[in-house]
Amino acid sequence: MEEYAKRLHDPYFQTQKATSTASSGSMANRVWVPGPVIVGAGPSGLAAAACLKNQGVPVLILERSGCIASLWQIKTYDRLCLHLPKQFCQLPLLPFPKDFPTYPTKQQFLAYLEGYARKFDLKPVFDTVVVRAEYDGGCGVWRVKTKMVEYVCRWVIVATGENAEEVVPKIEGMNEFIGPIVHTSSYKSGECFENKEVLVVGCGNSGMEVCLDLCNYNARPSLVVRDSLHVLPQEMLGRSTFGLSMWLLKWFPIRVVDRILLLASHFMIGDTDRLGLSRPKLGPLELKGVSGKTPVLDVGTLAKIRNGDIKVYPGIKKLACNTVEFVDGRMDKFDAIILATGYRSNVTTWLKDTNDLFSEKDGFPTKPFPEGWKGECGLYAIGFTKRGLLGTSIDAARIAEDIAREWTTDTKHLKSLRHPPL
Repeated sequence: MEEYAKRLHDPYFQTQKATSTASSGSMANRVWVPGPVIVGAGPSGLAAAACLKNQGVPVLILERSGCIASLWQIKTYDRLCLHLPKQFCQLPLLPFPKDFPTYPTKQQFLAYLEGYARKFDLKPVFDTVVVRAEYDGGCGVWRVKTKMVEYVCRWVIVATGENAEEVVPKIEGMNEFIGPIVHTSSYKSGECFENKEVLVVGCGNSGMEVCLDLCNYNARPSLVVRDSLHVLPQEMLGRSTFGLSMWLLKWFPIRVVDRILLLASHFMIGDTDRLGLSRPKLGPLELKGVSGKTPVLDVGTLAKIRNGDIKVYPGIKKLACNTVEFVDGRMDKFDAIILATGYRSNVTTWLKDTNDLFSEKDGFPTKPFPEGWKGECGLYAIGFTKRGLLGTSIDAARIAEDIAREWTTDTKHLKSLRHPPL
């Protein structure tokens, strides 16, 4: 580290985007980064960067796509709105504009993120894929490698998040189905599915909302529900269900709050079991804490299921031509299939020294919230709490404070190296 520190002002080690091209197989340019390298320029990466810059710590953000928040910009459907009220989704140090609605639209949220990046002068290095990151114990530094550059730094912040790669299940007969099979990451609206029979696989918030969107475009959607799930109204007693839950948890244990939510839900939306949507044994909040499985917040889909506009099926057994056979023996014809099967972490594909912070199995922190944000040797995680943007904000503040303490100490050390005593 002392050797690297002495070279801070050597142009060869300055933090900059390499402009020279390297031939295939040649050694990458090596760049010393004084502050942390953040991998990912989604909301998590931006939040961490803003908090660090607010503490006086410079950052370098590497982003594989050509824009910030690529999941939101490229892989979300048009009608998407935040499912939680804006006060629970704002990033640190900058609230949403007061004139934004309670549940901002996709376009409004993206405008907020663009403004956030401008306010804190966040300029990610775009179109830069991290192919490998590993800790060099001999030098006490991290080596973050892209195709063109090797970045050397003291700290690495993994901000690639829970939704880095699409999950596409393997279903028998997928190659035989003659209609389109698309993941929700490619779905924009139901316009091109008008008057078609569409099967939506997956009953989370995205699957439910895609079904509703298809109905609005006069398609005939059906929903595959393989597992039990909790469906709650988006609002209860004049307040958001999430906000009400947070308030109740201040006064009552989680199981009591779950009972209150389920009683209110049964009163407002009825017995979902009759609609083919059976509830788990654990309450919605307890289940979320144990498994990370988020309850569905209904924005109108249940009414469509109740009146028959949306059919509910169990799991799929196999596909053939334009026919789907279900595990209960039913068979029906469909024109298209939309996979609302979610996303997964990709951390294990490029982070070669997880320091036990991340699980090799699923690429998530091994420790449950709120302990999963910090590893060893300067490795951090943000956006893996399974608690949305609220969890991201909590992680960002903790990471910035932790690195800032070391940064202050290192700055004093580097100052003494540049100005040795007479």
